[in-house]
Amino acid sequence: MLEPLVLASIEQHRRYAAEIVDALRACDFPVLEGTLYPLLNRLRRDGLIEHEWQESTSGPPRKYLALTAEGHTQLARFREYWTSLTHTLTNVGD
Repeated sequence: MLEPLVLASIEQHRRYAAEIVDALRACDFPVLEGTLYPLLNRLRRDGLIEHEWQESTSGPPRKYLALTAEGHTQLARFREYWTSLTHTLTNVGD
């Protein structure tokens, strides 16, 4: 579940890694930075996210992440799959 949640967390706003962790934790999804960074690297290699360095007023420059067009497509696929899975879970006992 981490991959679609990370993609969703940067769908509307560029964020740096610590902001992604904060957003996930705010939704009660437990995540460790040590788990997040390898995933972010894979998503970048797969062309789903891109990054841009920006200066920070409170320290060193930060790497802000955003979805690519392929990232938006992949997130839409995840959402379709989730809807289908939810339907199946709801109706499997009927």
